[in-house]
Amino acid sequence: MFLPLADQNPHRRIDTPYVTFALIGLNIAVFLFTTGLVSSQAANMNALGLGLIPAVITDKASLAPNLVLVPAQVTWLTYMFMHAGWMHLIGNMLFLWVFADNVEDAMGHARFLIFYLVCGFLGGGLHLVLNTGSQAPLVGASGAISGVLAAYLMLFPRVRVFGLAFNIIPITIPVWLALGAWVLLQVFHLFTAQGGDTAWWAHVGGLIAGAALVWLFKMPDVGLFGNRRHLPVSVPRMPLPRRRT
Repeated sequence: MFLPLADQNPHRRIDTPYVTFALIGLNIAVFLFTTGLVSSQAANMNALGLGLIPAVITDKASLAPNLVLVPAQVTWLTYMFMHAGWMHLIGNMLFLWVFADNVEDAMGHARFLIFYLVCGFLGGGLHLVLNTGSQAPLVGASGAISGVLAAYLMLFPRVRVFGLAFNIIPITIPVWLALGAWVLLQVFHLFTAQGGDTAWWAHVGGLIAGAALVWLFKMPDVGLFGNRRHLPVSVPRMPLPRRRT
């Protein structure tokens, strides 16, 4: 429906979003070594060994010994850095690139990393609770990224974002419209999808987690819904450079 490419939202607290860059780099590296540069058989084995499998977590099923790459509880973390294919990876990393840096700016590096991981845990958790017997591995950063999108929407609803409508038409629209439509699309798919490969509940779990936790992780001088508290500052004689994403 709408593919975001850039937002009009300069950083206010940090010079470089190190955590965002590190997350993107780690996702790409894990994908290349587990899926992109290996055979399809090896990729499937890696997905089973590193993906979050509800039936394994709930002891309703077990993996063959040769498929166990990490303890089952560790897959709560590893699943977030696995992706099923190039388009899955590129789509997730594009959303992370456009929106995560400003959420990191509003939270600070350490808080943002914890926030991101918690959203991923809770997104995977909701999927697990509602699919306890599923033997299909859950992979992808979508749960964590959904939390980031919810936080961005609550922090910067008035920002405008540039992208492609229907993946073709270049357009700039308010982020509340772009991400609001994306949220509604997730809910629509949740109640209309018949099976399929997408774990919509993980998306919704991440959205709920992000919306519920943003107030806890944001810096004290950052207001919600675009209402910022400005601390007194001295005005420099030369204009400060402004970074744009």
